[in-house]
Amino acid sequence: MLSTQLKGIIKTYPDFPKSGILFRDLLPIFASPKIYSALINQMASDPIFKQCDAILAIDARGFLLGSSIALQACKPLILARKPGKLPGILIRQSYNLEYGSNSLSIQKDSLKNYQKFAIVDDLLATGGTVKCVSSILKSAGKEISGLSVVIELLELNGKRAFDFPTRSQVQY
Repeated sequence: MLSTQLKGIIKTYPDFPKSGILFRDLLPIFASPKIYSALINQMASDPIFKQCDAILAIDARGFLLGSSIALQACKPLILARKPGKLPGILIRQSYNLEYGSNSLSIQKDSLKNYQKFAIVDDLLATGGTVKCVSSILKSAGKEISGLSVVIELLELNGKRAFDFPTRSQVQY
């Protein structure tokens, strides 16, 4: 079963990036082509990708997943980036994390040809990053078909505030 393989390869680092945080590192997945391929195939087969016009991937590990899913699903890829990384007219929003705060930006023109988006990221914790992206999309009059992540931290209940489906491959 894929979830068992994923749990066997995902590493956990205690007290990173600060004390009290258990960091779930999915980078070993990218070093295992068979597991990575199976993961992308499983994620891309979800109906949230069939129902969307484009995929929005979140900086930075979400880019690795989103680009592969976009190719598999034959969907356009839009990027949500951290500060100072995108040129042009931007839609920007700040958000809080369990260990700090940040902001994300999306190029305004990249949204204009699409109405419905599937969001892709590596991990769902408190939901702050996804809330930020969904707020940007909704402020632009867009819809969200769902969220797809590899890891969901259940005890943080990040999906509680979402009004769209959330899919995760591994839960801790």
